[in-house]
Amino acid sequence: MTTTSDKLINELVGIVVKEGASDLHLSEGRPPFIRVSNLLIPLVKLPVLSRIDMEGFLDDLLSPETKTEFESRKDIDFAYSHSNKVRFRCNAFLSLGKVGIAMRLVPNKIKSFEELNLPPILEAFARRQQGFFLVVGPAGVGKSTTLATMIETINLERLEHIITIEDPVEYIFESKKAIINQREVKLDTPDFRAALQGVSRQDADIVMIGEMRDPETISTAVTAAETGHLILSTLHTNTASQTVDRIIDSFPADQQTQIRLQLAGSLLGIFSQRLLPRISGGLIPAFELLINNNAIANLIRDMRTHEINTVIETSSEDGMIDLNRCLTELVRKGEVTVNTAMQFSTNPKTLEHMI
Repeated sequence: MTTTSDKLINELVGIVVKEGASDLHLSEGRPPFIRVSNLLIPLVKLPVLSRIDMEGFLDDLLSPETKTEFESRKDIDFAYSHSNKVRFRCNAFLSLGKVGIAMRLVPNKIKSFEELNLPPILEAFARRQQGFFLVVGPAGVGKSTTLATMIETINLERLEHIITIEDPVEYIFESKKAIINQREVKLDTPDFRAALQGVSRQDADIVMIGEMRDPETISTAVTAAETGHLILSTLHTNTASQTVDRIIDSFPADQQTQIRLQLAGSLLGIFSQRLLPRISGGLIPAFELLINNNAIANLIRDMRTHEINTVIETSSEDGMIDLNRCLTELVRKGEVTVNTAMQFSTNPKTLEHMI
């Protein structure tokens, strides 16, 4: 039996797909909103959502178990697959006692690095057999999409066993050359750490961790990278140097020397990205790439992470990518405005001299 909320969800999903939106926002007392090219747009032709509407959405989108957890925690991550094969990563939450739901569209098609305007050097990291590679940046900049493209690159080329550990599972992979098993936290495993501890017994070659949220998960991931696995993961940090500091600072002082040594030995690289509004419409990525060479490893070991940015800026011949150089290229190609580049730079004074 189709309910009123079913019909409304069907209509909203149709709008998201038709308008090329990345997100759908539902909250009591407001009309639905969609995000297109990073701009929030109210769907003013639709009625303001009521409490009954929001309760209907919860009934339609959440399983009984997940709804019970939401009622207890007041906040929950989940995935939703619509009948027309459209998939969303979602979060339901309370705001002043009212229900809000944020839904991020997960594209069905996994794009290539070229289609995503990402540097081809990322393919080289996907082809590594062992080590620790991180994709970082604020929420909503395409970290999961970049990791999905790396996984799909391996899937198309190599006979490997890939395990993903996610909360919730986003992109659904079809095994091609590789065997891919996707594990969802709470559904298939209690937590990230428990799932990571099992990968050696599951004969995994590559592990993709949706997000590293605590020191235990980080420690287990780094150790797995040291013992013959390729580990891919994300962190909500802005730059490569900040990522190294965040990892180290998440541990107690008496454990930081050990994690420094492990990170210096196992890290392959850190790719930091953000999405900028394009002059011609839509979004285009800007990025920074740290490659863990001898100079970077020594800085990590010797507690001189404040010098990492300088090494990135002066190591383009080694394949490293400086964010300001990337932004400068985007301005010169007419992809973004100077104001946009300045807004997204982590060092606008230097960028001003480069443009």
